[in-house]
Amino acid sequence: MGDTVTGKSNVVVIGGGYAGVMAANRLTQRDDVTVTLINPRSTFVERIRLHQLVGGSDDAVVEYGEVLREGIELVVDTVTGIDAAERGVALASGGRVGYDYLVYAVGSGSADPRVPGAAEFAYPIASLEEAQRLRPVLDAAPATAAVTVVGAGPTGIETAAELAEAGRKVTLVCGGVLGPYLHPRGRRSVARRLAKLGVTVLDGPDTKVTKVARDAIELGDGRTLPSAVTVWTAGFGVPDLAVRSGLSTDTLGRLLTDETLTSVDDERIVAAGDSAAPSDLPLRMSCQAAMPLGARAADTVLSRIVGERPSPLNQAFAGQCISLGRRAGIFQFAHRYDVALWFHIDGRSGARLKEFVCRGIVKHLADEAGKPGSYSLHRVSGGAKRQQLLQARSVEAPATAERTA
Repeated sequence: MGDTVTGKSNVVVIGGGYAGVMAANRLTQRDDVTVTLINPRSTFVERIRLHQLVGGSDDAVVEYGEVLREGIELVVDTVTGIDAAERGVALASGGRVGYDYLVYAVGSGSADPRVPGAAEFAYPIASLEEAQRLRPVLDAAPATAAVTVVGAGPTGIETAAELAEAGRKVTLVCGGVLGPYLHPRGRRSVARRLAKLGVTVLDGPDTKVTKVARDAIELGDGRTLPSAVTVWTAGFGVPDLAVRSGLSTDTLGRLLTDETLTSVDDERIVAAGDSAAPSDLPLRMSCQAAMPLGARAADTVLSRIVGERPSPLNQAFAGQCISLGRRAGIFQFAHRYDVALWFHIDGRSGARLKEFVCRGIVKHLADEAGKPGSYSLHRVSGGAKRQQLLQARSVEAPATAERTA
């Protein structure tokens, strides 16, 4: 297949985040492949720095010229539909782009909070535009105004710490456990740092937010807390492009694929990043997963172009890195299959390590742009755990079907 005039295979990548840029760069290894990257913005967003944008210490953007290989066509537009039968995507501007292979890397964003008042009065920060919308709101609020951060995952913790370090009066509402991914030792370290910054941490099962008003929030235990600015970091959602396009997805809307990241509906569609659900057993939403997935997706496409069998997913994790303001942080080490270990690095060393990681991520993308095919972390073994989970699921499925028959 491919362009009958040039003999080239046209690959369209939807989404210019960590996974999409990695995939696009890697696809240029072959001279007989043309790559088009479609993204709604003209700059690359360092999503892991959006809390810094909110706090005023970084703009969280990088020019595509720094991370995207020359020769890749960047189309600044939004894909509104995928026509798998005709192998084309429709654009919001009214245009259409055809493809031989499609990499679906639309990423993730804020989840629909489904809490009364949250959509009207809370500020999500999962995208560049959302974080930019919050900045002037904080600037206009008095220094003593009560700021509430809802959600105690990495984004919530980082945002609360960033704002508290800047002198804000911050309450972090966990809705459960502080840093659910963290090992108890790592969690205690984070709690100590937040306390030192003056952050009030409300955790436990009764701290779920049940209502958001313009100047307050209500909790499950009946308490009402004043909140001049409410920042919402609880949960992520994915764009509904795959659902609207009639492709098979998981319950969250991520594209269902096999272990080679190939759509269960169409072998010319491959997914990567937060919007992929390989074997309905998706990885933790993170840039740590997104870049290897982007590399794996590109390798799958390249294998199919030359008629080879694609290699399966082989994901390894190192842990989780969380900044706690500019002067402290924590690197929580983990098993390769993404379960936290007791060991962590915190304090100033943790902050330096987090910054090293953030810079390293951009460098990985830039290096792949400079020398496509050089990235290799997606080949590091994650161990046998994923295969065990997949095998257990395959055994469980017939048993469940038998019980419901």
